[in-house]
Amino acid sequence: MSASALRRRPLRLLAISALALTATLPAATAAQAATPVPAPTAPASSVSSASGDATTYRPDAAAAGWLARQLVNGDHFESVFDGTAYPDQGLTIDAVLAFAAAGSADQAAARATAWLARPEILSGYLGDGTTEAYAGATAKLLLAAEVRGTAPSAFGGVDLPARLRSLLTPSGRFSDRSQWGDYSNAFGQSLALIALQRTPGGAPASAVDFLAAAQCADGGFPVAFGQATCTSDTDATALAAQALAATGRSAKAKAGLDWLTAHQNTDGGFAAAGATASNANSTGLATAALLPGGRFISGLKGWSSLVKLQQGCSADPAVRGAVAYDASGFNPANAARATAQAVLGLSGQGLAGLSAHGARPSAPTLACPAPAARP
Repeated sequence: MSASALRRRPLRLLAISALALTATLPAATAAQAATPVPAPTAPASSVSSASGDATTYRPDAAAAGWLARQLVNGDHFESVFDGTAYPDQGLTIDAVLAFAAAGSADQAAARATAWLARPEILSGYLGDGTTEAYAGATAKLLLAAEVRGTAPSAFGGVDLPARLRSLLTPSGRFSDRSQWGDYSNAFGQSLALIALQRTPGGAPASAVDFLAAAQCADGGFPVAFGQATCTSDTDATALAAQALAATGRSAKAKAGLDWLTAHQNTDGGFAAAGATASNANSTGLATAALLPGGRFISGLKGWSSLVKLQQGCSADPAVRGAVAYDASGFNPANAARATAQAVLGLSGQGLAGLSAHGARPSAPTLACPAPAARP
């Protein structure tokens, strides 16, 4: 494990222990608050139930365990459009990153990584590399390969770092090469910087400059580049702040974190652009930027808001550990995506130092008190 990964891993425990001692912040959902603290001799992350299945008291591990059990055929996710199911490589990668952040479900992560490396799955996501090549998808998959510790230069027969660098334009922007147009944006640019910074060559200076120059006057970052009005977005700012911190642009990253802190809702969560209600996706990404960035008060508030959205011991056993998209309630249609991004915030880890090294193989369930025996 890299030194940066080791520095970031304790943040997960810091977030949990600090919240438990802070009276002004809810420590857990009602279900988890009712769960007894494990005995000192039990591992901090998980215990074994009478049946031998792994259980956990940690919100991030419980969420990752639930997510692993939702994988189609145990190795990928699908999205349904007009009644037809299609492979969803992006969501599958989100899950792989979530498993690493939680340090659990490593067997599921390995299966998902192998699925992503299948030629037909790979080309369908990245493009064929000649007439079609997609910057954001390539950057995201490169990061996943690095996190998993697989050789990124030979992932499914594709040299991911070389493919991504080939999409760098003279302006410093990573752009799509496609007959359908260029849909690259700040998400892909940020992920490209984070992923390439982990390679021997580092992130190209021109690409770092391009992202830094895209910062809005208020300190946030937009999703789309080159718009007449620069409109800051929570998700884009969370990723850009991490990318710029990883590449040495601390002042730009600090301004992004300042913007996030200033736009945090009173419930501790964060809203999507154009919305007011907090959601787990934006809150997960923002919290994963705030905690590693040293913004502990804002980060702990974000962590607490995610825990309140998690399905606890009072929920149906099939959904315990999952994270609802928002306070309107649990919705199976968006729960997997919400949970995957929430895990990043629940773990307190950013993307720059994320590693699957040492992750537990099992997909734990939420530890709940045994039902009271009837008299």
